[in-house]
Amino acid sequence: MAASVFAEASSLFQLGCFFMRTRLRSCPESDDLHDKLPLFTSAFPDRYTMSTSSHRPSPQNDQALQIVPVSDRRARQRFIRMPWSIYENDPAWTPPLLIERSQHISPRNPVFTHLQWQAWLAYRGARPVGRISAQIDRLHLDRYRDATGFFGMLEAVDERDVFHILMKTAESWLRQRGCRRITGPFNLSINEECGLLVEGFDTPPSLMMGHARPYYATRIEEQGYTPTKELLAYHIRPDFDPPAVMKALLKMAAAKARVRPLRRAHLKEDLAILRDIFNDAWSENWHFVPFTEQEFEEIGRSLVMLAPEDFVQIAEIDGEPVAMIVALPNINEAIHDLDGRLFPFGWAKLLWRLKVGYPRSGRVPLMGVRKRFQHSRLGAGLAFLVIDAVRKAISRRGIRDVEMSWILEDNAGMRNIIETIGGVAYKRYRIFQKGL
Repeated sequence: MAASVFAEASSLFQLGCFFMRTRLRSCPESDDLHDKLPLFTSAFPDRYTMSTSSHRPSPQNDQALQIVPVSDRRARQRFIRMPWSIYENDPAWTPPLLIERSQHISPRNPVFTHLQWQAWLAYRGARPVGRISAQIDRLHLDRYRDATGFFGMLEAVDERDVFHILMKTAESWLRQRGCRRITGPFNLSINEECGLLVEGFDTPPSLMMGHARPYYATRIEEQGYTPTKELLAYHIRPDFDPPAVMKALLKMAAAKARVRPLRRAHLKEDLAILRDIFNDAWSENWHFVPFTEQEFEEIGRSLVMLAPEDFVQIAEIDGEPVAMIVALPNINEAIHDLDGRLFPFGWAKLLWRLKVGYPRSGRVPLMGVRKRFQHSRLGAGLAFLVIDAVRKAISRRGIRDVEMSWILEDNAGMRNIIETIGGVAYKRYRIFQKGL
């Protein structure tokens, strides 16, 4: 009985952690995974010592600064636990579930079918003081041929030399593999957690959105990085009164299209529809990389458990799916006080909060209108049509606050739609880049 309830709690959390985006399976909380992670360490010795002549530590931290590739279970556990020491006094931080973070970097994550990566920990003596990862995404390179690699999973104490050794190590690894530019942070791909929080530190992050310390941006820029893209998170209340322009466009779109919820009885077909609309709608977005079939199959294994059917809405014109939206309960609200652990009683609290108490906040991580309808009145009407359908569904479940994220700052069309219905940008995330 306990095992089945734990499996259900794990499954409930799973989709939320894949939609921007990982997945969760029931496994030992101690990260007792026997799979060998795809860590590519052949070009690096087991441990590096940095000369601190030009990046000298503060007097109280005069121990040698070292960087170590993550290559075994113990190192993976320390890598996953690193953020706890950074955010221990930050009331806005939500500790992620340890079991979910273990699965995020597990080889079973479908992202590793097209992603090569390496992770490192920085130590000051025996104390971990920072972490970072570097990634090469084959799908990105096939599409853009721009010799760009990525960094991510960055956490560190407020010391310049720690950021220096972390960034230089990631840069060196990417440079040795032919990359000429580094961009990030991406944890681990653009279809997962993106960007560094630079505004909105006083509120907790929503499901699969990042948190950071205010000094991170300065420390990254000290290493020669410059901002390249700004991402926005919008807050909105789903019980808003539709403005006149929305009502007019809704009426026009409703005369041509019908909206329906996800069909669990035809889950495989509807997942293919969602993936197809997303990959078409976002195909010209900055750094777009399509979701793979395997990634959406993972979503399907959990969708039935986490989201009611009407949290997913699909608009059709003459039987052709042309727009979609996905809303999810904000799992972070349910796990904020679990300290990352489901045992001994965390699983029961999580299950109760998702099945009985239910979160009062949610997130819209996916929304799209087919490309040929974009930049038209009908396209805006289709967007309003699926927004209207899903806002009514989540309001019925008691959700009172919704985050719509992330939105590129230069995506004027989508920002206009969200702001028309009362959305307010309340968090800002930044992507950095540097030539190698």
